[in-house]
Amino acid sequence: MHTAALAHLGLDGWTYQRLPVPPDLFEETVRALPAAGFVGANVTIPHKEAALALADTATPAAAAIGAANTLSFTPEGHIHADNTDAPGLIAALPWPATGRTALVLGAGGSGRAVAWALKDAGAADVAVWNRSPERAARLAEELGVRAVTGAHAADLLVNCTSVGLTDVSTTFKELPLSADALADFSCLVDLVYRDGDTALIAAARDREVAVVDGLEILVRQGALSLESWTGVQAPIDTMRDGARGTPPH
Repeated sequence: MHTAALAHLGLDGWTYQRLPVPPDLFEETVRALPAAGFVGANVTIPHKEAALALADTATPAAAAIGAANTLSFTPEGHIHADNTDAPGLIAALPWPATGRTALVLGAGGSGRAVAWALKDAGAADVAVWNRSPERAARLAEELGVRAVTGAHAADLLVNCTSVGLTDVSTTFKELPLSADALADFSCLVDLVYRDGDTALIAAARDREVAVVDGLEILVRQGALSLESWTGVQAPIDTMRDGARGTPPH
């Protein structure tokens, strides 16, 4: 995705590479990156909280969410933390979140980012469900949203659980709603990204519900990260083609 974007933009000499890092070496590795010529890094599970903790400065979004997925470096070694997961979600929606209602499934790191993003974007009501009600209650209290113990109709349904990650035929027994209940929503966002549709997305499509898949969210947050590092507008279509493995337009 990023390689395709860098080539499209003609940014010769820029590369994007994967750096597998165990938790016990994360801080040491990140602090060495600026001197090695890196201008930034994307951070994923399980390092997002640690990324925020080691940063010298952070955006309000990263601070409120309590996690960072994007780090930017200065040649002097200053580390700035951001969270592009939140605005990436908002950018991927088919309509503005302002005045809309939403049900968020999951109260982990992704659920926290989504709930914060929707509230910050002016959603009229944001409800959070989690298999552990206590965890949903803690998130709701901290972010000023609602915790619920079951599903209810809303404009937007966002799956922030891992359901569908490994098995496209996953049933809905782990979630508080049936496949038919998806018709109660105008749009489904599934943060799980994989080849082909998840069970949630397939069921939503069958019921003519608008869908946004996890790969689109990945592209949108990645585009925002790229813009923060390069200072130029990211080529969304090129990044989407790269992420999906399709020939460029």
